[in-house]
Amino acid sequence: MMNEELEERGIISLISRYSVAETATRITAALQAKGITIFAVIDQRKEAEKVGLALRATQLIIFGDPKTGTPLMNTSPSLAIDLPLKALIWEDDGGTAQVSYNSPAYLQRRHALAQEPFVTVGALLSSAIK
Repeated sequence: MMNEELEERGIISLISRYSVAETATRITAALQAKGITIFAVIDQRKEAEKVGLALRATQLIIFGDPKTGTPLMNTSPSLAIDLPLKALIWEDDGGTAQVSYNSPAYLQRRHALAQEPFVTVGALLSSAIK
């Protein structure tokens, strides 16, 4: 799937110069360095292998900051369906690792927020993979 198609659906994808595993490690470290809680890291390939299925390298990092998210969820309770935030690290058909996450503008529209939330997430994720 092309990045333009993803962006139309509110998903931003960044190309990483590292493997999926190294990208996940770098993103986790960058988030923790900013005091952001890592709630879970799910290695979806390993989970698929447990049931005898194949999946390209895919990891999901679930992260957030309750001090930031809680007031937003109080304002717009539906936002809780998208929080905590997620970064999906996946390998494309060419073997390149990509990082996908919900666009802040998409979250703003979807939950009728007064301003875009989490606008710094993209910069943080991008800095971790360059």
